Amino acid sequence: MEIQWIENTGGFDNLREEWDELLADSASDCVFLTWEWLRTWWGHLAERRQLRIVAVRSGGALVALAPLAVRPGSVQLLFPFRVVEFLGSGTVGSDYLDLIVRKGAEAEALDALSRALGPSALMLEFGQLRGSRSVAAHLGARLGQGGWKSAQTKVNTCPFIDLRGHTWTTYLATLGSEHRYNAQRKMKNLLKHFEVVFERVEDEEQRDPALQLLIALHNKRWIERGGSDAFHTAGHVAFHAEFTARALRRGWLRLYVLRLDGKPASALYGLRYGKTFYFYQSGFDSQYARHSVGLVTMGLAIKSALEEGAEEYDLLHGDEAYKFHWARESRDLARLELFPPGARGLCFRAMTGGRRLARGWSRRVFRKRAADNLETHNGPLGEASSAARPAENENCVGVAPGEKT
Repeated sequence: MEIQWIENTGGFDNLREEWDELLADSASDCVFLTWEWLRTWWGHLAERRQLRIVAVRSGGALVALAPLAVRPGSVQLLFPFRVVEFLGSGTVGSDYLDLIVRKGAEAEALDALSRALGPSALMLEFGQLRGSRSVAAHLGARLGQGGWKSAQTKVNTCPFIDLRGHTWTTYLATLGSEHRYNAQRKMKNLLKHFEVVFERVEDEEQRDPALQLLIALHNKRWIERGGSDAFHTAGHVAFHAEFTARALRRGWLRLYVLRLDGKPASALYGLRYGKTFYFYQSGFDSQYARHSVGLVTMGLAIKSALEEGAEEYDLLHGDEAYKFHWARESRDLARLELFPPGARGLCFRAMTGGRRLARGWSRRVFRKRAADNLETHNGPLGEASSAARPAENENCVGVAPGEKT
C-alpha cells in the first residue's frame, strides 16, 4: 500500500473524479463526504487550517482517503494545541463525517492509515461520526495497539424517516393522530385560502434567487431570537452559493419555494443523494406563521421525496421536538478523540477533559439565555431549546444543522 499526502489545493482538485467514485464504493457514502461538499468547504470555511489529506493506493488505484486538516490551537476553544480533524468540521453542518475506504479493502487500508497517522504527535478529533458504525472507530482500535488512548462521546441525534414501502397516505398513517390531523388540516386550509404553488429549483436562473430568498427568510426569522449560525458569515453564504450550484449540476439540489397567491411564504433547502433526502435548512415569512407554512413545507418536501423514490428522509442532527413529530427513528452522532502515547497525549487528555466541562457549563448558560429570549418574544414554549440555536414551535420548520462543539 502506498501512502500519499495531499497538502495543497492542486492535489485536492486532482482527486475529484477518483474521490466520488471511491466514496460510492465505501460504507461511508453520504453527501457530506463528497468532493463537492468538502472542496467547497475548503475554499470558503477552512480559515487557518492546513490541508492534510491522506490517500492510500494499491497498484496505483485509490483505496482509501482520510479527509483531514490541521486546526490551529485556540485559546477561545480552550485548547492551544494544533488538532487533526475532518474536513467539513465546524458550524457548516456536516453530519456523518468519516474515513472513506473501499469495500473489501478495509483491513489493508486501515493498517496503512494507522501507519501513516500513528507517528503523529497531534491529537486526532473526529467529529460528527455515525455512532458505532464509523470506520474511524476501527482506526482508533488499531492506533490503540500502538499506545494511543481514545474517548468517544455522543454529541447529537439525527432523526430520520424510513420511507421504504410507503406512499404519502401510508406514511401519514404512521404519524401521531394529533400531528397527522394538524398537518392535513393546515394543508387543506392553505388550498382554501390561497393559490398554492410548491416549486422546485430546476435551473441556474432559479437557483440564486431561491437561495437568497431562503437566507433572507431564515435570517429575518432568527435575528431577534438569539441568532442562527447557518448563514451568519460571508464565508457561509459564499459556501452555499457555490455548493448549491455544484449540487444542481450533479442533480442533488432540492431547493423548494412555497408561494401563496404568487408571493413567497417559505423555502426549504434539501439534498437528494443516493437513496436519501437530506433536510438541510428552511425559512418562512412570519406574516404567514398562523397558516403554519413551515409545517406545510416540510410535509410537501417529504411527499416529494416519496414521489421521487427516496428511501429515507434524514432530518440531520438536532433533537428538536418538531422533528420527532415527523420521524419515529433516530441515530446517534459521536465525537472520537484519539490521544498519542506519552506525556503529550496525557496533557491533551487533561485539557480535553477540562474543555468538555467548560462546554457543558456554557451550553447550560446558553440554553437558559435562549429560553429566556424566546419567552420574552413569544411567551413560554414549554420545551427546552437546542444547544446551538432555539428550536421553533411545531408550526415551524426548524433550524440549521451545525456541529455543536
